[in-house]
Parts: sequence; C-alpha cells; structure tokens
Amino acid sequence: MIENIRPDLYRIEIPLPNSPLKYLNAYVIRSEERHLIVDTGLNRKECLEAMQAGLDELDIDLAKTDFFITHLHADHFGLVGKLVSSTSKIFFNRPETELIEARTGWDSMVAYAGKNGFPKEELRLAIESHPGFRFDSEWIPGINILSDGDEMKVGKYKFRCVFTPGHSMGHMCLYEPTQKILIAGDHILIDITPNIQCWSSDINPLKNYLLSLDKVSRLKIDLTLPGHRRMIKDHISRIKELKDHHGRRLDEVVSILGNGPQNAYQVASQMTWDLKADSWEDFPRAQKWFACGEALAHLRYLEEEGAIHRKDDAITRFAI
Repeated sequence: MIENIRPDLYRIEIPLPNSPLKYLNAYVIRSEERHLIVDTGLNRKECLEAMQAGLDELDIDLAKTDFFITHLHADHFGLVGKLVSSTSKIFFNRPETELIEARTGWDSMVAYAGKNGFPKEELRLAIESHPGFRFDSEWIPGINILSDGDEMKVGKYKFRCVFTPGHSMGHMCLYEPTQKILIAGDHILIDITPNIQCWSSDINPLKNYLLSLDKVSRLKIDLTLPGHRRMIKDHISRIKELKDHHGRRLDEVVSILGNGPQNAYQVASQMTWDLKADSWEDFPRAQKWFACGEALAHLRYLEEEGAIHRKDDAITRFAI
C-alpha cells in the first residue's frame, strides 16, 4: 500500500508478519537529485517484496537513493543492507553507530536479563524468537553520522534532525519546520505506546524518553508521521497521553513492590499488558522479553528518583 501524504512525500506500508505492530511505515521523499527513504523494515522476504513493489510504483531508482534510519531496531534498520546501492549514503545517529562498532551483540543484555530474574532456561529461547535477532541486517554498510540540529535538504523539503533518546538510546526524528511535519520513528505512536526498555544500570531510558517528549512538544507540528500505525494530527494531546500512561505505570510498579522486594521479571509478570494471553505463562517468550525490559525501565526511573532501592544479590531485587 502506498499513500501520497504531501507533494513528493509518500508512505509505503511494509508488513511485519506475526507482530502486534502489524506494519512499518517507510517514508519516501522524491527529488530530482537524490531520493530519501526513511526506515526500511525487517530483513525478511515479505518486507523486501513490499518495499520493492512500492519503490517500483514510485519509479525510485535505488542508485539515486539515500537512507535515513531513525533507530537501530530491526524493523527499521534490518532491510537497509538489501536496498543500498554502491552510491547510497546511510544517515544514522552516533550512539547506535558506536553500538554497532562495539559488536557486543546480545550478550550483555542476556546477562543483565538473567541478573534481573529472567529464567535462564528461557533466556536463549526468548532471544531466538526475538524478531530483532532473527531478522536483523546481515551486514552494516558505511554510515554517515548525523547529530541533533543537523539539516538534510531533499528536494523541496529541508529537514532538521531532532535527537530523541528513550525508545532507543540514539533515536532520532526528522522535523520540517516550514511544512510543520515530524517524521517520528517510534518516538510518538498512536493507538499503541512505544516500548521503553532498559538493559543496563548505567542508563535511564524512561527519564530520557520523557525529556524527549517535552522537547518535541515545543515544536510547531501539524502532522506527525510515525513508524507504525496511523498519522497523528495533535501531537500535544498524544504526548500528554503517553506521559500519563507512564505515570500510571510507575504507580503500578510501586504498588506491586508494596508486597515486598521482587526482581524485574516478577514485577513484569504482575503488570498490566495489552496482549491477548490468559496469563503470564501464556505470553510468547519474545513478549516476555519486551515486558521485562519495560519493567526494568520503570524500576530504573523509580530508583534514580529515590522512590525505591535495589538489593544486589545473585538476583537483583527492588524494594520500597
């Protein structure tokens, strides 16, 4: 499916099979000089076929096309290695480029999840069922670093990079101040809330996310183009809803810890999730991974605020 949003600005719907996200919105900006594709989809056959069909319909020559990737998650980054030509440039953020260069892979996250109560017998199976593990890019082409405030001119559009860490540590949006358009990646979504995960005690993703929401709320935006689901016409109201959601989440975590010290996996099992499953035991393993990461993000936020503290034994527990 292709949608013409504004002159020379299009959305290609890229299917994400067996994902609650349903599809990715890949955005294409056409230009006489060079085209730009924002985000690509998973590295899998269904995504590649949908992308190629859309690009053919729009008469996009990949030899004249560059790529801007909002963040490292595989449903946005995974397909880029199959699309780039020898003349393409890939524009990306510095923090996640450094993650790629460090080549640490999943090992540190797996160790941290185990330390926070994720059952060791389920850990490897959870990773192997994770779409980010199964459908990531097979190789990483050369990357051109962009930073907050940098500008990109594509045809009649002049975008400004807006650094919005939270959903990922290097997440970046594109803002067109004249047209008042924000290409938002997974920073602001409608109908669903961006998953905020924490896999290190050295960072506070939820705090970063809330600050990034405040940053975007100060921009004059008429139309927000998200990475998934439908477009957003009132970003201020949606930002308030997202902040209220996380406020309720924080209260819920404190309430759960009122029953005594618990590890993150135990906390996640008692949180409210919008997922069709009769019980925590029925959750798909990959969804347990996402839930545990989100529980950790809220626990880490509460810890830094001084509302809770950790008990570091063989398994980390949190207490009021």
